Amino acid sequence: MAPPQEARRLPPVTLAGLVIPLAVGLVLWSIWRRGGIPYLWMPLTALTPEDWWYAPTTTPRDWHGQAAHVVYSGVVFAAIVYTVGKLGSWGQVARYLLEPHRPAVRAGLTAGAALLTFMFVWPEAFPLVSWDPVPVVRPVLYLIALLAGDRAVFTSPTVTYTSYTVITIALLWPFARLGGWLDLLKSRLRARRGETAAPTPGTPAPPSTYPALRDLGQGQAADVLAAELLAGRMNEVDCARIQRHWERSRDDAGRLAGFVDTVLRKGATAWAHPSGDRDLPRRLATHDLLLGQVRIGRAVAAERTPAAYRGAGIALGPAALGTSLLVVGPAGAGPAGGLVGAAAEALALQALTGSCAVVAVGGPTAPYGPDAAYDVVVRLGDPASPYDLDLYGGLTEPDEAAALLAEGLAGDVDSLDPRRAATVLAQLLGPYRAVHGVFPPVPVLRELLEAGTGPLTALLDRLPGAAASLRRELEARIRQAGTAADPGPLLADRLALLDRPAFADFFGAGTGAVRPFSLGSVAHHPLRVRVQLPEQGHEEASRLLARLVLAQFLAATRAPGSRDHFAGLVLDDATGALTGGTVRALQRLRTREAGVVLGLRTLGDVPEPLHGPLLAAVGCRAALSGVTTWDGRGFAEAWGTEWVETEEVAHHTVFANQPMTRAMHALRKRITGKAVTTDAVTLRKVERERWSASELAHAVPPGHAVVSLTTADGAHMPPLLVDLRA
Repeated sequence: MAPPQEARRLPPVTLAGLVIPLAVGLVLWSIWRRGGIPYLWMPLTALTPEDWWYAPTTTPRDWHGQAAHVVYSGVVFAAIVYTVGKLGSWGQVARYLLEPHRPAVRAGLTAGAALLTFMFVWPEAFPLVSWDPVPVVRPVLYLIALLAGDRAVFTSPTVTYTSYTVITIALLWPFARLGGWLDLLKSRLRARRGETAAPTPGTPAPPSTYPALRDLGQGQAADVLAAELLAGRMNEVDCARIQRHWERSRDDAGRLAGFVDTVLRKGATAWAHPSGDRDLPRRLATHDLLLGQVRIGRAVAAERTPAAYRGAGIALGPAALGTSLLVVGPAGAGPAGGLVGAAAEALALQALTGSCAVVAVGGPTAPYGPDAAYDVVVRLGDPASPYDLDLYGGLTEPDEAAALLAEGLAGDVDSLDPRRAATVLAQLLGPYRAVHGVFPPVPVLRELLEAGTGPLTALLDRLPGAAASLRRELEARIRQAGTAADPGPLLADRLALLDRPAFADFFGAGTGAVRPFSLGSVAHHPLRVRVQLPEQGHEEASRLLARLVLAQFLAATRAPGSRDHFAGLVLDDATGALTGGTVRALQRLRTREAGVVLGLRTLGDVPEPLHGPLLAAVGCRAALSGVTTWDGRGFAEAWGTEWVETEEVAHHTVFANQPMTRAMHALRKRITGKAVTTDAVTLRKVERERWSASELAHAVPPGHAVVSLTTADGAHMPPLLVDLRA
């Protein structure tokens, strides 16, 4: 999230303030040239010898007086130009207009202004120009002649061309300063020689030279890193990864020695990701890995955008994703593109620096990039998948595994309490694990849920005598089996979605050639995981699996123990994946260095009682172009209201008391057809919605979104209209 920028301020001058001084200056100069300003010649006669003039007039006797006239006219012209420029704030306005442009554009614009100035100073050098020159060159030359005391200096080429050179430099100097010509020239020369800018005295050394490392006496390691960077063997992923290890090592002498030793041995490849990757195969977004941010767009200079944010770049980072992000919009607008894809790409890049683990969940068309960008790819339902998904999230405790499985199987069933479902599953998982050493695969668990007392009694007979608690659990399950209140058949029906031929080799039921993967691994390693859900013909199974993966991720982030990297889950379509339990768990992610990115086509894909809690649980919200007014109502309530100043103008008819005034008013009304009125302006502060439901539905242009961001430490950005294409 980009910090608010101070608004660029224009000097307190209007168009009239620019034009009026110029007009007054032109009038004064015109009157001066015609000799219409009296007494202004008196300083000239007082400061020059009397024999230059025919007293008591200012008529010149010889060339001295003529030269003094020309020089004095040049001084008056310079004074008028300086005064007009100061009154009109020309310099400040020029800097304000040039500031947004690139250095090359500023240099070009100021060069054009300099060329226009030369057309007025030396019009004879331009064939198409026929006006008289402004008094710049002649006053300078005549001043030199008066100081030398001889007109013969005009015949000296040295004096003449030196004077021309000085005049040219003096005229170019303000344009060169305004356009930054010298800095642009230096940067171009350095770029041509492949050099970096040398720090000036009193300014900090550039980060590319690793000054902090040198300050601790580790110049050799700094030279190695600087050489790797200059030679192009180090990319921004390497810089961010090494910077992260440096920040963790600089305050500890032992760690610092290990840091230096690793840098000297491995250079840019130090602490490389276990996969060996140092970049993604393809990037679609703009990233700043040193800040850990990805650019998602630019704030539009709209009426509802505060001045400090207008034109500012908007970015996402772990600080904002730590409060979770909800993206709502139709399929064509982009939960399956834009924001969700940029967040997944950013987390995958940061995983290469060791600062993040990412789990990207979605169908085959989800915008997560190629499979080569991930370390673990789980393609559920694809026999060629190199990995299997652990149905129980790598847990060994039956109660915890049952709670996760119940959330996935029955979290969206209103008629079944997930706690009851978890109890039934725990009554089966614990005894089965005690007998077989593992949790049951999907077909076996389905049979146990559907089974009567016979198969369950057989399992009870195989339990060791010491497992008294497990025997009580299974006996309770036997008593409940087959009754009207038994949730087992319902759970078996839901589990039947996964007990299909397409999933025959998954969820622990395979031959062992496919390696099982547990989401608990992301809490310990900076992994890049891609979970591809089946789509055609298995929509309900995909929603169940998405719900299960989300529950497993939330459980993994709550696991005890310290974690020095961020964990993020990206779900491009969260339809059916959100339950009351997962929404409550989202709020606890802020303190666990974790967050989720959820994409929804509409809030209607979530049960209505969860609309408010969901919008309250996430700290970052984005409403894409094309949302409905029903969706907009939820966002409007979440973003609240603000105080704004409104202006009301009332027109009152003026009734004159004097006869002459009434006659003038009558004449004016007959000419214009309107009565004479006066305006009464009333300023009031009123409370209004930051974005109303109607505006979100109809005033957001295509390719835009209204985005609000909040960081884990409480900093927040108001809802802004963001151009996602900028």
